[in-house]
Amino acid sequence: MTRLSNRAPTRRKELKKGYSAGALVVAAFGGAIVFGVLTSAVFARASISADTFRQLDLFGEVFEQVHENYVSEPEDADLIKGAIDGMLNTLDPHSSYMTADNFETMQEQTRGTFAGLGIQVVMENEGPDAGVIKIIAPIDDTPAARAGLQTDDLIVEIDGKPVLGETIDEAIARLKGEKGTKVDIKVVRNRDEEPFALTLVRDIVTVRAVQSRAEGDIGYIRISTFSEQANDGVRKALRDLKRDIPGGPKGLVLDLRSNPGGLLDQGVAVADTFLEGGEIVSTRGRRARDTMREMGSPGDKLNGKPIIVLINGGSASASEIVAGALQDRNRALLLGTKSFGKGSVQTVIPLQNGLQGALRLTTAKYFTPSGRSIQALGIEPDIAMPVVYPGQDTTAQRPSESDLPGALDAETDEASEPEAENDVVAEGEPAVEPVACETGVDCQLNRALEILADSTAYRAMLADAGATK
Repeated sequence: MTRLSNRAPTRRKELKKGYSAGALVVAAFGGAIVFGVLTSAVFARASISADTFRQLDLFGEVFEQVHENYVSEPEDADLIKGAIDGMLNTLDPHSSYMTADNFETMQEQTRGTFAGLGIQVVMENEGPDAGVIKIIAPIDDTPAARAGLQTDDLIVEIDGKPVLGETIDEAIARLKGEKGTKVDIKVVRNRDEEPFALTLVRDIVTVRAVQSRAEGDIGYIRISTFSEQANDGVRKALRDLKRDIPGGPKGLVLDLRSNPGGLLDQGVAVADTFLEGGEIVSTRGRRARDTMREMGSPGDKLNGKPIIVLINGGSASASEIVAGALQDRNRALLLGTKSFGKGSVQTVIPLQNGLQGALRLTTAKYFTPSGRSIQALGIEPDIAMPVVYPGQDTTAQRPSESDLPGALDAETDEASEPEAENDVVAEGEPAVEPVACETGVDCQLNRALEILADSTAYRAMLADAGATK
C-alpha cells in the first residue's frame, strides 16, 4: 500500500544539499571524504552514535579502495546505487530505491495508464526463486494476462539473456519497450520442469481499475487495483447498477480477488462508500507523524443492502484494508480464502524533486478498526471456500507475505494485544475441504450469489460472523 509523502519538500531540501556537496567531493577526491561531507549535511540533526559514524567512515574507506584499485574503473554512480540497494534490502521486501525512470513508471501505474506487458513483479533476494522475476499478478486485459501468465510464474530469460545477475530495475527495463514491439521470455511455472517460451507484444496498458455488471438482481463489482481511478470507478459502477437493475441491486458482490493493492487513500475511500462513518483503518509507525486514524464520513451508498466480499491469497494491502474494515464493522461477509497479509504502508519520498528518483520506505503498519494487525497474518474469510479445478488434487499454493524473505514479523503491537487471539486460526483446526469446480465456472461467485439471493440466510450468517468476532 503506497502513500505519497506529504513531508517530502523538507526532506528534498536536506537531501539536495547533501548530495550536491557529496557529488563534488566524489569527482575531486574519491570516497573517503564523501562521507565526511554527507554526514555533516544529511545527518547533522540526527541522533547517530559515534559507532555509527565509524561504520560510515568504514564504508567511505571501502568505496575509496574500490574506486582506486578495482581491476577495471567502476562507475561511481553504480557503486552508490548498489550501496543504497543493499542498505534497503536489509529492511523488508517493500522498501526500495527507485531511479528517476522507475519513479516515473510508478506514477504512471498509479494513474492507471502506462506502456508495458501488464504484470506486477518482485525479485526475491533469498530462497529457491532468488534473483529472477516473480510475478505477483498479471493485470486484467493486458498482454501478460492474454498470454496466460500467472501468479507465482518466474521469468528467467528476456530476449535470450538470463535475468539472473540483474537487478529488478534492469530486468524491468528490458521488459519495457515501444508499443507494438515484441519481447521473448522464458517462464518457469512448475519448479521441477523446464521453462517454456513465450513471445509477447508490448502495448499501452490501460488498467481499468473497476468493472461491473448485473447478475440478475444482484450487482457485481470487481476492483483489480487501487489506482487513482478506483473510488470514482466504484461510485460510477453503483450508479450504473442502479440504472440497469429495476429498483436497484438487491445486494452486491465486491470482488477483490488477486487485487494486489495500491494507494492508501483509494482503499479508505472505497471502504467509506459502504460504511456510515467511523474508523476505517489506523496506521501506527515509529514516528508520531506516521500514526493516524482514517475516519469515514456519513452515508452508505448502498443503504445497508447485503454485501459479500470475495478475497483470496492474491488480495493484498489496500484490498485487505477494505475487506478488514467491512468485516470488523459487520457490514459484509467475506468469502474465499485467506488474504496475502501485507499490512505495511510504504511512503514514497521523492529525492531532489524526483530528479534522483525516490525512496519507497516502509513507515507504518496498518490495523483494522478492531485493532487487528494484518501483517504476515492476512484476513480469514467468514466463509472459507477453497476451490480445485480439473487436474488439480489440491488447491494452488500461493506465496504469502510471511513467505517473503525479510518480511516484517506477524506480532501485533501492544495496543492490539486483546484482539490477537482472534487473528490466528486455532492450532489443529481441520482444513476446509476444497470445492471441485468445472473449468470456466466461478464457484465462489456463484456461492456468493446464492447467499445474497436469500436475505434471511445472509442476515443469519452475518449475525453469526459478528458474534464470532
